[in-house]
Parts: sequence; structure tokens; C-alpha cells
Amino acid sequence: MPASCKVSSAGYVTVERTTRMPRPTVIDGVAVAPLVRAVLDESRRFTTLDPIRALLTEAVQRGGLNPEALMKELEDGSDRGSALPREVLRDVLRGARSVAEIDAMAVWRRTGLPEPVWNQELRDVAGRYIGTPDGYFRKVRLVWEIDSYDFHFARAQYAGTLERNSRYTAEGIMVLQTLPGRLRTEPARVAAELVAAHSAAEARLSLR
Repeated sequence: MPASCKVSSAGYVTVERTTRMPRPTVIDGVAVAPLVRAVLDESRRFTTLDPIRALLTEAVQRGGLNPEALMKELEDGSDRGSALPREVLRDVLRGARSVAEIDAMAVWRRTGLPEPVWNQELRDVAGRYIGTPDGYFRKVRLVWEIDSYDFHFARAQYAGTLERNSRYTAEGIMVLQTLPGRLRTEPARVAAELVAAHSAAEARLSLR
């Protein structure tokens, strides 16, 4: 049975037996595993969700990997260590682009609400750009934005956030903003806020 090996950041070499030796990619004369395989082999070794979430969302967003290709590679390979990567990839396939958005999906699942559309660009009837909310409850016209202090409250980003929210308001769309840290520290409370915002948006539409 062939074996594959990889070198850790500490310089240690891990050798694993495999029945699916990947076709190597040659970089600077060195044969290495394709990125899809390397990412999943690494993710199988973690025993908690956080590092897997960080690794897979980074691989998709910055590494340009296709989530469907990652899922296919995962399904084709060994079941050993695949449960947690599979759980994360289900959210990535739903549209999560960051760890915070995976946390948002976990909170949404607490609510019993219909699933929002994740990261879909919104435009007005004239085709002008409105925004790309983290989550959008189309039926009740409610957007859910996960806005961090670090990004959205610097001067330029804060102005951009206000402009975005003004575009939502002009189109009659309600906005719920949540700090990403609260998705983990107060998931039940954030879920309740999301349910309340959805109910308010639904009630507003019924008055029209």
C-alpha cells in the first residue's frame, strides 16, 4: 500500500498509508499533493471545529477552492476523521464565506425560521446595487448583517456601513446587525433577536 507524507510547521514528517495516492503537483521541482487533498488531509487531523472552519473557509475564500470539489474529495476518501470537515463543508456549500458566517448559520438553526439566502447580491428594480447581506429573509424583506468593530467602525468602513444601511432602508428592507463575537457568547439571545426582527418585519408587511 502506498504512503503519503507531509511536513508539519514544526518540521516533523507525518507518514500515512493511503489507497488513493493523489496525482502530484510539481512546485519548484518538488512534487506535492494538490491543494484540495492537502487541505482535507490536514482538516481530518483536527478534533475540534474551530481550526477546521478557519482552514476550509480560508481555502475557499483565498485559496480559490471549489466547495463542491472539496466535498467530492471528502466523500471519495476515507471516513476516518471526516465527520467534522463534512459538517463544516455543509455550511460552506450553503454560502458561508467566513467563520463568523458559519457561527451565524448555527444561530439561525436555533430559531426555527425559514432559511435565509446567504451572501446573495441585492439590486433594485433599476438594477442598481443595494448590498450583499450575510443573510436575507426574502419573504419578509429582512437582512441580517454580521458587522465587526474591527472592520465596520473605522472611519471609512463606518461611512460605508451607513451608506449600505441607507440603501436597505430606501428599498423598504429592515436590517438586523449583530457583532460576530455575540454569535458564540450569546447564541440564545441573538437567536431571540433574530426571531423578534423576523416577526417585526413580517408584521410590517402585513400592514401594507
